[in-house]
Amino acid sequence: MYKKSLKDIGVYFPYIEKNESLATGASIILITPDSERTMCTYLGISSHLAAEDVTENNILDYDLIFLEGYLWDKGISEKMFKHVINLAKKNKVKIAMSLSDIFCVTRHKQDFYNLLKNDLDILIGNENEINELTNKKNLLESMNQLKEFNKLIVVTRSEKGSLAIQNNEIINCDSIKVDKVLDLTGAGDLFAAGFLKEYIEKSDIKHCLSTGSKLASQIIQKIGARL
Repeated sequence: MYKKSLKDIGVYFPYIEKNESLATGASIILITPDSERTMCTYLGISSHLAAEDVTENNILDYDLIFLEGYLWDKGISEKMFKHVINLAKKNKVKIAMSLSDIFCVTRHKQDFYNLLKNDLDILIGNENEINELTNKKNLLESMNQLKEFNKLIVVTRSEKGSLAIQNNEIINCDSIKVDKVLDLTGAGDLFAAGFLKEYIEKSDIKHCLSTGSKLASQIIQKIGARL
């Protein structure tokens, strides 16, 4: 089902079908009247993605790889992340990562901080996740700390818009006003998709932020996480 749905919209999905001991990951999402959501997630087989599942050919012809903070864990996942990062560096592929969730950041704070410092080119997270990562109480303090890394840091701020830190410069972007927010599921993912699409097409950072905001504004006006 997943493979067909991706193929139908033109996404290349090099999955080799094989027998697995665990089921496909699943998430039951509860949406409250304020459009916030609670995710009851089972990562399933995705939590067992290992270094041997990713080869050099998988990333050779790409401009950028995108790592998901949800999948970081000590053991198999940590080895897989480091393996992919090494392949990317070897082939001069940019490395981006999403912090995914504030609880992920709390659990793996030092590991994520080290990844940012030593390996990542781009980090994407919301304001709360960024403050948790830096152990700061406000975004200004976090930004001042993160400027030292000379990385591209992208921060989403819900109705306050978004911003990026690049080359010691802060670029701001306003949010897009919508009539009614139905479901916030997928807002961060769609923002990242829009931002990175423009980034690899070498758009300026303000336009990258604007495209991310546009997609996020569209997804929050419908139920579900796919436009």
